Amino acid sequence: MAAQARRSVVFVTGNAKKLEEVQGPVIVEDTCLCFNALGGLPGPYIKWFLEKLKPEGLHKLLAGFEDKSAYALCTFAFSSGNPEEPVRLFKGQTHGLIVEPRGPRDFGWDPCFQPDGYNQTYAEMPKAVKNSISHRYRALSELSAFFLQSDSTEPRPAPS
Repeated sequence: MAAQARRSVVFVTGNAKKLEEVQGPVIVEDTCLCFNALGGLPGPYIKWFLEKLKPEGLHKLLAGFEDKSAYALCTFAFSSGNPEEPVRLFKGQTHGLIVEPRGPRDFGWDPCFQPDGYNQTYAEMPKAVKNSISHRYRALSELSAFFLQSDSTEPRPAPS
């Protein structure tokens, strides 16, 4: 059985109290909630909209619009740390509707986002169901496939 090489990757967060200078592979993540009636807003500004308006206010933003459709978008960016190589983007989207908030209020805008094909909001869903259809799951699947493909094309040490 061939030994697998281990590689480290740094995951950078949005915590303002952290400053990291990375001399190697790095992954960053961003999540957006995009309202089609508002041309994609709040998009990457969802954190601040949610902080000020709460899920109830997000729903009220669309009160004057017939179109309540939206999509959740997660993007992971990966840099190998080599300035000669491009940054690779891995995106996942889940389409749905902005609805009057339902369910626990313990995770961001989950109470007001109802994915297409479901009658529950993200907040009302069992975690296993949400995690199997979410925008983050889809982006991570792409990232995982990239790493698996990269691992299969890299030279491996000969078995001893």
